Amino acid sequence: MDKKWWKKASALVLTGMAGITLAACGSGETAASGEETTNVGILQFMEHNSLTAAKDGFVKELKDAGYTEGENFSLEVMNAQGDQANLKSMSEQLAKDNDLMLAIATPAAQSLATVEMDKPILFTAVTDPEDAGLVESAEKPGKNVTGTSDMVPIEEQIQLLLSIKPEAKTIGIIYNSSEPNSEIQANLAIEELEKAGATAQVSTVTSTNDVQQVLTSLAQDVDALYIPTDNTLASTAATVGEIATEYKLPVVAGSTEQVEAGGLATYGINYEALGRQTAQMALEVLENDASPSEVAVETSDHLELYVNEDMAEAIGIDPDSITLPE
Repeated sequence: MDKKWWKKASALVLTGMAGITLAACGSGETAASGEETTNVGILQFMEHNSLTAAKDGFVKELKDAGYTEGENFSLEVMNAQGDQANLKSMSEQLAKDNDLMLAIATPAAQSLATVEMDKPILFTAVTDPEDAGLVESAEKPGKNVTGTSDMVPIEEQIQLLLSIKPEAKTIGIIYNSSEPNSEIQANLAIEELEKAGATAQVSTVTSTNDVQQVLTSLAQDVDALYIPTDNTLASTAATVGEIATEYKLPVVAGSTEQVEAGGLATYGINYEALGRQTAQMALEVLENDASPSEVAVETSDHLELYVNEDMAEAIGIDPDSITLPE
């Protein structure tokens, strides 16, 4: 599969099986205002800042476009809390009750796509939808599913990390081994480090319970850390920050939300902006009868340099010295 497209990326909590319905109108019912109600369902794989920001951005963009809950819009949100067993039943309920669905993260998108093959499904926070089997190609999805990829500019992120600590020779990379999206990013990062003459030391985890022990061990052997947009590491970003501070390690992570919660810097995705971008695609489907099969997958059009000044000071780095390499 041609990966070049991905390298060109440019710039609620719900427990168990229950869903939160923020407004309850059945599909096709008429709201009190007399307008037809559009029913939208959202399936979020787990709770952490990046995924929640994507959800919030999606909802805000729809509301800014004139979709008002209780008048012409109903919203049903479910969160699997990282439990694969929840996904199927939640997907079935959302598909039954809604006109359009948003899936946040690859497992949620795969689950919805398995149970619903006709109604439009938008996804976000999916790194490689082709590899995940969600689309036939990024340019022409070919099914009822399309959305936004959160593939980050790996080359620029590695250059940023090495510019922050030029003397670094060994860079630690940590991610969840069961997340294919993270493995893709980690392998690209390894390639970039090797090009730059640095060595990658990779550690993997299987759950949030592993992060503190595995990362503490890794931190003792490396000069800096790179962390992809991994759900497990994103949900434990505060722990990452504590360990990085203890060992005075600069951490470049995939997204601004990860850095805000426990990293040093990134040139990466703002997930709220990515959610808004996904909502703009949804509006094309809802208002202009666009077919997801013909709407190309998009990458983030809003990449930014973000520096956590508190973390910089905690590990002895002048935050003003952190800039994008020429």
